[in-house]
Amino acid sequence: MGSYITYRAPKHNEKAPENIFLTTLVNKMKILIATEKPFAKVAVEGIRKEIEAAGYELALLEKYTSKQQLLDAVSDADALIIRSDLVDAEVFDAAKKLKIVVRAGAGYDNIDLVAATSHGVVAMNTPGQNSNAVAELALGMMVYAVRNFYNGTSGTELKGKTLGIHAFGNVGRNVARIAKGFGMNVLAYDAYCPDEAMTAAGVTPVHSAEELYEKSDIVSLHIPATPETKQSINYALLSRMPKGALLVNTARKEVINEEELICLMSERPDFKYVTDIMPASDMKMHELFEERYFSTPKKMGAQTAEANINAGIAAAKQIVDFFTTGNTRYKVN
Repeated sequence: MGSYITYRAPKHNEKAPENIFLTTLVNKMKILIATEKPFAKVAVEGIRKEIEAAGYELALLEKYTSKQQLLDAVSDADALIIRSDLVDAEVFDAAKKLKIVVRAGAGYDNIDLVAATSHGVVAMNTPGQNSNAVAELALGMMVYAVRNFYNGTSGTELKGKTLGIHAFGNVGRNVARIAKGFGMNVLAYDAYCPDEAMTAAGVTPVHSAEELYEKSDIVSLHIPATPETKQSINYALLSRMPKGALLVNTARKEVINEEELICLMSERPDFKYVTDIMPASDMKMHELFEERYFSTPKKMGAQTAEANINAGIAAAKQIVDFFTTGNTRYKVN
């Protein structure tokens, strides 16, 4: 017979669990890692250590090839750890015992938050764990682009250029830190970040997206995909950038209005676009802008050993903390 613990769980449509406590047998608590794109082995070992130390059972579903495999695996799970895996209403319907899902990473648009709430499931992310990895990739892509994709021709340098950071969260702050090491002039726009936080980081705040794009040789995107931001990076905004402009997107492909980006790049042979989220128009963009466009085959921002380990272990710790103390600090629904 196992020992008992208490944890908080939300009422139907309740945002912040406050007064509900359920009691569950520890040795029957099942934590599922469901990752089409698996964690590194050392990350799984770290997650296992956290989960089993708490007395829970760890289950693995890696490299699955059909949604039905996920539906079957989650049917008896109390908690779920994912990466870029889609968790929609159908998954929540199948997961009758699920109390919490944690996305190991910052972005969480692959979780249906409305469905999570309606099923009484807490959804969390692990902010900050992948930030340096994404920031280093963003700067690496900048170097690659300004050196003309290493095609042997003469490029330019980052030193002295003005970098505009669109959203000054964990990733944006790391981008600023690294960019200053390159000798760049750094601006940032974030409607939710006070000017004082930017100036303390050695960054010049601007107060509209339009101002940011007008003043920046390079813009690095770090905005989430929300109803307000989807398709917001459009012709009107990008056309404000100066000659020789570069747009770097390590955020989400949904924030780009691809049709209008293609229109702009067709009109401006000086404009370059690099991203680690392959656009729906990838083939067309390669055909039209071979020397000015680059995309990685898959999203690469968090693809480092360090980020992989950090995000996975953070997810495990958050689940244990949720079940043992009711902590919902990183709840996003």
